[in-house]
Amino acid sequence: MRTIDDLDVAGMRVLVRADLNVPLDGGAITDDGRIRASLPTIEALRARGAKVVVCAHLGRPKGEPRPELSLAPVAARLGELLDAYVPLAGDTAGDSARAIVAGLADGQVGMLENLRFEAAETSKDDAERGAFADRLAALADLYVGDGFGAVHRRHASVYDVPRRLPHAAGGLIATEVDVLRRLTDDVERPYAVVLGGSKVSDKLGVIDNLLDKADRILIGGGMVFTFLKAQGHEVGRSLLEEDQLGTVRSYLERARENGVEFVLPVDVVAATAFAADAEHDVVAADAIPADRLGLDIGPESGKLFAERLAGTRTVFWNGPMGVFEMEPYSHGTRAVAQGLLDSGAFTVVGGGDSAAAVRSLGFDEDAFSHISTGGGASLEYLEGKTLPGLQALED
Repeated sequence: MRTIDDLDVAGMRVLVRADLNVPLDGGAITDDGRIRASLPTIEALRARGAKVVVCAHLGRPKGEPRPELSLAPVAARLGELLDAYVPLAGDTAGDSARAIVAGLADGQVGMLENLRFEAAETSKDDAERGAFADRLAALADLYVGDGFGAVHRRHASVYDVPRRLPHAAGGLIATEVDVLRRLTDDVERPYAVVLGGSKVSDKLGVIDNLLDKADRILIGGGMVFTFLKAQGHEVGRSLLEEDQLGTVRSYLERARENGVEFVLPVDVVAATAFAADAEHDVVAADAIPADRLGLDIGPESGKLFAERLAGTRTVFWNGPMGVFEMEPYSHGTRAVAQGLLDSGAFTVVGGGDSAAAVRSLGFDEDAFSHISTGGGASLEYLEGKTLPGLQALED
């Protein structure tokens, strides 16, 4: 896979597909981590005299322009970080986009409007998607893929445009691929995987694949209650995927057969309602009251998880241990984050929620070996799937 170091970009229009899908609250960006992660590639291209045209998506507008999902706040924040004005086109690949690009001088940066305002961006019809890719490609001389969080999608800006232009991977994608290879092909052991988040079904593929690679798998978050139920325990009103109980039982059996240690919580924080001010108590994981729902792993589980991370050489963490956005249910996620740091291992934090938790709980991002921007793309890579965006860059 070529990188930007392999491209002669001086004076060239370079279309950079970034991942700028940041969380918004009332039009304000609440976490600019993905914008900051895009800076090294953009700044490197600027420094080499490229005319940088940034494109990205935000949310799920489903092919219709929606003012609340405009990239305007993203362009403004990127401009602040670059200390330079970043003009935003009023469309994705129309008259406004062409005018913005035509007005860029060497070393300047412009941005296209939300790619998903165009239904063709995500179309499953190759011809429809290709026609939009033609319009995007006409705006540039070169293409740089740097939005790792989107490379698992066969979208026009990710898959079709690099087939139409000389292309290379940006620094973020190159780094992500190197890191993920350390989690799959060149693993330093012991290797521990920490999985959380709400649903088991979101992690089925990665659990299935890691049962042949990891030495231990630690489970927390809402998904843990399906594991507890599969072991015959009462989970009250906790999140539960009944249709996955058989699959979970088979994973637990395979883990025993493969010598993979499965670590489940020994206690949980159980509340009367999904609210920060709800009555809540720490209860044994096998004794959750029928009228309560688990919203975090408990303090003993936090200690247990930290102990099982100690002495590891590689750790991958995807998914919070509880509803960390509410202070009473943030302590399990905090304990796991601290356990990663104390382990001395090569630590990879994957998934938007985990990365957001690290930042919101006050941890130094640089203390972890790598904070991934990949989310679903990282998980699909770990499942062993072919990612269309990477395939296009490798061609």
